[in-house]
Amino acid sequence: MDVLRIGTLGSARIARGALIEAARHVPEVTVTAVAARDLQRAQAYALQYGIATAYASYDELLADPGIDAIYNPLPNSLHGSWTQQAIAAGKHVLCEKPFASNADEAALVAAAAQASGLVVMEAMHYRYHPLIARLREVVTALGPVRSMQCWTSFTIADPANIRYDYALGGGSLMDGGCYAIDCMRMLAGEPTVRGALADTTSDGLVDRTMAGLLDFPGGAAGWFESAFTRDGEFRADLHVLCEGGTVHLDNFIRPHDAQLAVLAFGDASQDGDEQKAAADEDGEAAAWSSYVWQLRAFAEAIRDGGPVETTAENALGTMRVIDGCYRAAGLPLR
Repeated sequence: MDVLRIGTLGSARIARGALIEAARHVPEVTVTAVAARDLQRAQAYALQYGIATAYASYDELLADPGIDAIYNPLPNSLHGSWTQQAIAAGKHVLCEKPFASNADEAALVAAAAQASGLVVMEAMHYRYHPLIARLREVVTALGPVRSMQCWTSFTIADPANIRYDYALGGGSLMDGGCYAIDCMRMLAGEPTVRGALADTTSDGLVDRTMAGLLDFPGGAAGWFESAFTRDGEFRADLHVLCEGGTVHLDNFIRPHDAQLAVLAFGDASQDGDEQKAAADEDGEAAAWSSYVWQLRAFAEAIRDGGPVETTAENALGTMRVIDGCYRAAGLPLR
């Protein structure tokens, strides 16, 4: 396959950075189609971003034999079902996080992905940036991990935003907390949920804030807080205490704008800051966003058959922890 042809389901705002702009730096990828429930909206989106084909339904896009892969940025509650339908249509899938509404649905998608032999990735894009590879190297060198703290905060000014809609899989845990859980799992393994606490919308269904306490193998403890705020600033901070030192990453979700700070106990050679770690000697590549690295990894996995970081099975692990936090906080699963 010389060029990977991708179609996007819906005209979500995130598709611009995560797919359309990223594809400009990945020559082996082209965005060839967009589908929306309204043809005029799909056509306007296609015209705005130079996409060749617009469809009035997601089914039409999936039936197009000229499309190799699907990007799924639909509302959270539609991730699982439309990823399964894309797999059934023989398409590779890059699905936005969170991977599904809950662990049971994620397990169905993971089983379908395994049986299909297709590349099905959760879009935990930060994982593919070289600064995150460096984070893992440093934590391994200073380990074992003793404790972790992770904060995510997203500004959602409009109370009518779909992120507050229970039926659409809303909640701060689903939107930002999933990043925190995935990151801590990456560094310390599969946790159990010791407890969780939520501040909810007036109906008691959707978490505006969720705090969770996790126990990891080897005795490490993890604490995270995810929040929606009406004002304020984006936040995605990670602090890791290891036996041999501390590690702080001030923007792990956007590692291309992040800074990694390391303090080693008793070994000054490990101390210092590392910002926007370069992957190679190419100056342009060093400045790529994590979305570019993710899209490149997706295309390479399809072309070469190699492994990816954010498999459907990995996503299932995150969804199990999310479900555990909702149960511990006394909230219904999504």
